Amino acid sequence: MGALTLRLPDHKHERLKELAKSKGMSVNHLLDEVTTLILAEFDLKTQFEIRAQRGQGKAERGLELLAKAKSDKQ
Repeated sequence: MGALTLRLPDHKHERLKELAKSKGMSVNHLLDEVTTLILAEFDLKTQFEIRAQRGQGKAERGLELLAKAKSDKQ
């Protein structure tokens, strides 16, 4: 496990401590949860971009499949 030194203005540090306390956790645990969410969002964005690259030039076929799926539902 790594260690990180984070410099924040005092007012942000105080607000983080209040938020962590209200959630019944330490500031360290709160920041761990926040970084998990940020990294998950980054991973999803990266996966989306990779899939979008694979689909370039295939929009017309995708729209055809979508139209077919809609007509099959009715």
